[in-house]
Amino acid sequence: MSMWDACVEQALAQLGLLQLLRSLRPITPSLEKLNPVDDEAPIEAKEDGEFKVFDEMQPWDRASVEVEIAESTVQKWLLDIPSSGDEIVTKGGAIKSLVEHPHQFKKLILFSGNDYLGLSSHPTIGRAAAKAALEYRMGPRGSALICGYTFHHRLLESCLAKLKKKEDCLLCPTGFAANMALMVAIGNIGSLLTERKASSEDQKIAIFSDSLNHASIIDGIRLAERQRNVELFIYRHCDMAHLNALLSSCTRTKKVVVTDSLFSMDGDFAPMRELAKLRKKHGFLLVIDDAHGTFVCGKNGGGVAEMFNCERDVDICVGTLSKAAGCFGGFIACSKRWKLLIQSRGRSFIFSTAAPIPLIAAGHAAAVLVAKREMWRRREIWNRVQDFRDLTGIPIQSPIISLIVGSEGKALEASRHLLKSGFHVTAIRPPTVPANSCRLRVTLSATHTTEDVKKLTSALLQCIRFQDIAINGSNGHARL
Repeated sequence: MSMWDACVEQALAQLGLLQLLRSLRPITPSLEKLNPVDDEAPIEAKEDGEFKVFDEMQPWDRASVEVEIAESTVQKWLLDIPSSGDEIVTKGGAIKSLVEHPHQFKKLILFSGNDYLGLSSHPTIGRAAAKAALEYRMGPRGSALICGYTFHHRLLESCLAKLKKKEDCLLCPTGFAANMALMVAIGNIGSLLTERKASSEDQKIAIFSDSLNHASIIDGIRLAERQRNVELFIYRHCDMAHLNALLSSCTRTKKVVVTDSLFSMDGDFAPMRELAKLRKKHGFLLVIDDAHGTFVCGKNGGGVAEMFNCERDVDICVGTLSKAAGCFGGFIACSKRWKLLIQSRGRSFIFSTAAPIPLIAAGHAAAVLVAKREMWRRREIWNRVQDFRDLTGIPIQSPIISLIVGSEGKALEASRHLLKSGFHVTAIRPPTVPANSCRLRVTLSATHTTEDVKKLTSALLQCIRFQDIAINGSNGHARL
């Protein structure tokens, strides 16, 4: 064993003691749902140019929430054995196939994904990607600033800018990369202005960040801080009185407030209207990460700002195509000036290969056509939110349901119980969430049915006391 192998072995042993080893659990969508039999009743669709949209859920929609998992993976999960996904590899090096070994797989209902509208299995989006792949293959390969930016990228940016009611938009490889690029670009403003001024202190930028913001925002701010022209203030989660006090005591003239719009682990909304009022009072730049709200919230799917009627109060909106759009990639909706700055100074954008054309074509079909036209999907996901409220008495705010059970052992025990009951719900543990706030993170989709939610809540009742959650609010602790 080499020195580095020994170091890695020791590091893994320490992670094991801290219970921080994580696992890859391979799943496969239901092939039966993706490829319905030919003799089923014909699907009625509306033509929109070369695309088709539908007025109600179709059989293939269920592939976004009905998955199968190898029994060998199930056993490792139940025993909490760390896995790299190698249990589905045969001795000969082949991968176990659902088609060849159907009895070695367990069917599960997925209640842990971010495909809120169920668009990942939509045939129109798949065909858009396939058509682009046949016509353009993967497209020119390079960073956007060299040769990776195409007409398709510009078209999608224009459509997303219109959705977010912003002047322009910049596509990024991922939502994580988008936040990193934006935060670094903000930090660069201080550095660039310092080069023109005698005093660097006058040019420092104060960034105010919610304590529960996404890791990509946190890491982006850390990189910005390395430029020594950023001062960070962290305010208590959604506490506008604390934020107001910090803003009032801060002597910096350049201030930025950044927050998730819909928090990924707690499922609560940022107080958008209060933030808008504070923006008018203090004149700060308001940045929101609308990853979990885009296409889900608002009449047109414009996101949380549209939902709270404060789109004009948001200066920059970061979003993703990897969640409700059912595709992949991130974006920053902003002014043309901000776009030019980010594309010139955002390192995670500059030094990443641009997304291939088929993914961009799929994103355009999802973002512009399907998510906009199939409004029944937004209606259905909020119906499922109401179903969960009615069945449990828990006053949840969104399709993200945070059931905090406390210790890591309790969260794992509850997750294993749900797995045995036929549900894919993972336990969320540190470092994703603070110690002793381990939880089950349940997410709802437009392609879940009321019956799915009823079965899930029945299984949850066997390991969680709903009344504890209802008393303490949506972020309260439940007892096993």
